[in-house]
Amino acid sequence: MTTVARILGVGAAIPERNVASEDLERQLGLPAGWIERRTGVRRRPVAAPEESTSGLAVRAGERALAEAGVAPGDVVLLLLATSTPDYPLPPTAPFVAHRLGLTHAGAVDVAGACAGFLYAVAMADPYVRAHRAPVLIIGANVLTRRVSPSDPMTAPLFADGAGAVVLGPAGTGRGVIATVLAADGANPREVWVPAGGSRRPLSTEAVAGGEHLMRIDGGRQFYRTAVRAMAKIGREALRCAGLSAADVDWWVPHQASRRLIAEAGRLLGIPEERTVDIVAEHGNSSAASIPTALASAARSDLVRPGHLVLLTAVGSGLLAASVVLEW
Repeated sequence: MTTVARILGVGAAIPERNVASEDLERQLGLPAGWIERRTGVRRRPVAAPEESTSGLAVRAGERALAEAGVAPGDVVLLLLATSTPDYPLPPTAPFVAHRLGLTHAGAVDVAGACAGFLYAVAMADPYVRAHRAPVLIIGANVLTRRVSPSDPMTAPLFADGAGAVVLGPAGTGRGVIATVLAADGANPREVWVPAGGSRRPLSTEAVAGGEHLMRIDGGRQFYRTAVRAMAKIGREALRCAGLSAADVDWWVPHQASRRLIAEAGRLLGIPEERTVDIVAEHGNSSAASIPTALASAARSDLVRPGHLVLLTAVGSGLLAASVVLEW
């Protein structure tokens, strides 16, 4: 019997604290309503001082495993998609695996920015089928500690949270039908953190200049590139799956911003009523946004067994990824 990889369970962990856009507008000196008009974000979850990427990841992972009915000892691999690890070294995934009790699993971070979760799904799919055992995939970020609170380009948009899925073997249904990955490193400094790597190590001067924090230097050009890339990678995944936009029951895009989702959806030919959009209440949590949206859609009974789901993401790098699956 052919083994396919299917989502067996989903889970999310969202910080309780929320920061409203109107509060940020007062803090940044922006006109009332400016943030929601530009991004669609009304409020965003912000991690408490004691919360960390690993802590949010553990909570989301526990919920996904419980929903899937999978024992921690049965998981063979943990992939943690994050841009905000607990430490620069070591990776955060082994720590998360230890806290979850994944005693027979490998564990590694996937640094794919906003596309990291879908890159992890693409990596997990053949692993599940080869080993006939479940893989836990988590997207988790505490991005509010990676942006300057005085930067109107990043502070209004980015948020914290974690989402997880258990991808496991199944003998029925189609599961993951197609995965497509792409990368274009021609303009790596459009969305970036200037200091903290081998090119520019952290220093007193770098921190004083805020170079350890995220910057969006691509502006309007990056937005246009991201919209086109989101639509292109989605169309390519559907082509590989032998499907069209009309076949898609639900499109779950990376929650970049409402404007980007709307424009990419228009190019894809998928209407708003078949789009999972949680950006108003959750903001942009990068790699955590798609699994968080999936958990929200499952909890609301939007996605149901047999539904065809298209997932797409574009992130810093520039990285793009798309997955077509049957729920």
